[in-house]
Amino acid sequence: MNILYGVPGEGMGHATRSKVVIGHLLSQGHNVCVVSSSRAYQMLAANFPGRVHEIRGFHLAYKHLTVSKSRTAALTLRSAPENLLINFRKYRELLCEFEPEVVISDFESFSFLFAKWKRLPVISIDNMQIISRAALDIAVPPPERGNLTLARQIVRAKLPGSRHYLVTSFFQLPVIKERTTLVPPILRPEVLALHPTKGRHVLVYQSATTQKDLVAQLQQLPGQEFRVYGFNKEESHGNVQLRAFSEQGFLQDLASARAVVTNGGFSLISEAVYLGKPICAVPIPAQFEQFLNAAEVEKLGYGRHFPAITPDNLKAFLYDLSGFETALRSYEQQGNKELFAALERLLTEV
Repeated sequence: MNILYGVPGEGMGHATRSKVVIGHLLSQGHNVCVVSSSRAYQMLAANFPGRVHEIRGFHLAYKHLTVSKSRTAALTLRSAPENLLINFRKYRELLCEFEPEVVISDFESFSFLFAKWKRLPVISIDNMQIISRAALDIAVPPPERGNLTLARQIVRAKLPGSRHYLVTSFFQLPVIKERTTLVPPILRPEVLALHPTKGRHVLVYQSATTQKDLVAQLQQLPGQEFRVYGFNKEESHGNVQLRAFSEQGFLQDLASARAVVTNGGFSLISEAVYLGKPICAVPIPAQFEQFLNAAEVEKLGYGRHFPAITPDNLKAFLYDLSGFETALRSYEQQGNKELFAALERLLTEV
């Protein structure tokens, strides 16, 4: 089957997950053409030579370490007309050699618009749709209610009327909309191949958009060893070791960590849950999806959810590791088998 696969360029989690699904589709004999932008395009093009085409995407704008809704909206509106024109020219080029029968989108808009233009069925695969297609089971505090409303509006505007929604999630919620299936998170083969152990260190991942006094906060717990990724530098600060980016090094540190401190990003939390690692989740402000992931971590007993990394918060988290480990032992996932089986069923129905 000829499949057009859309991957957004903002956030490498989309590209990492989509790489797994694209590889599976190719192994099943499907002909896949991929459209993406920015860093995601570069990564996917390197892995699937000749199959990936660059389009124009949109980018999140940050202000004071949070996502600026007004700046992002202005940036998107300013660039949208030109981006649409360029992208549809690209699609016309693709049509000369490739006639897709179905579109798969990981929260990517232009492939969806192409599908509507050509009246093709769309299969959505992403984690964001859970915000509008399932009944949330967490308490949403007043400061987050506006973020929830905005997130639902964005999610509902993305890929409306798709043939089916495969929603990846490490937590189960009641589905409230038809044509929706919850499946376990997509895991990279490199993660599936890991054999988790319990070392002495705590793995810390914090992007440049989160708190800047991280090292100073961690140094106030001299009895703990922290290996920190996100600053892309090799430095030693006593009990705090900054690590430059290395996928192999990161995965080794993840597999051997006694616990993980991260933001509310879905990919790393899902990997930590699969490997049985207790999680201290500190979501980026104004991103409800990250708030939801962090709140579910705490609700399920997999770790703690805090608004900031502080010595007291870390002490409270590390004190309860044995309880979190017990809760995590109840999590079950058979690799990506459930997702792949659901996707193949849907493709046979197209």
